[in-house]
Amino acid sequence: MAELVYLLCALTSALCAALLLRSYFHSRTPLLVWSSLAFVGLALNNVLLFVDLVLLPSTVDLSLLRNSVAVAALSLLVFGLIWDAE
Repeated sequence: MAELVYLLCALTSALCAALLLRSYFHSRTPLLVWSSLAFVGLALNNVLLFVDLVLLPSTVDLSLLRNSVAVAALSLLVFGLIWDAE
């Protein structure tokens, strides 16, 4: 059951990124680009979570990579929020 949740979270994040990018192409608001990049990173984080905990449970520990991707994704969002506020 947890495997399904990991995959659904990855699909949801990817869908949000696609919808944000589509909205950016219509309105050209810079914050939408930063938000979509953050959601791409979060989708990658969820895929890595699935790989780490389901596909390779005891062979490779990807927690450092997963956390780095999550921090990078959220940093992009924070940067975009600060950049857009100026």
